[in-house]
Amino acid sequence: VQLVESGGESVETGGSLRLSCTASGYTFTTYSMAWFRQIPGGKREGVAALDSDGVTNYADSVLGRFIISRDSAKNTLYLQMNSLKPEDTAMYYCAADGNKRAVWDGYPYHWGQGTQVTVS
Repeated sequence: VQLVESGGESVETGGSLRLSCTASGYTFTTYSMAWFRQIPGGKREGVAALDSDGVTNYADSVLGRFIISRDSAKNTLYLQMNSLKPEDTAMYYCAADGNKRAVWDGYPYHWGQGTQVTVS
């Protein structure tokens, strides 16, 4: 399993970004996936999750601003981030697991290398 994130960059407050996570090595639609974020020295935070049945969940801090989605034809998970705030600054990681419970509980097995988002 390989997960490769992209799309992170520096943006101004109120701006938008779309992160992408391209997956390989497994049947994309059978896995549940999620986005996490972490700042240096900080705790890893679950941002949004999308399970294999299409059910989504969001952290309260991003609800109404972020949208998680996937394109099965492209084996790609997305995170559309709108109305960005400085507190959204973090390294964002894509994660996946064949067990949806692991994703919902915040402990998926497979992780990408991360993409940096900076909001100022």
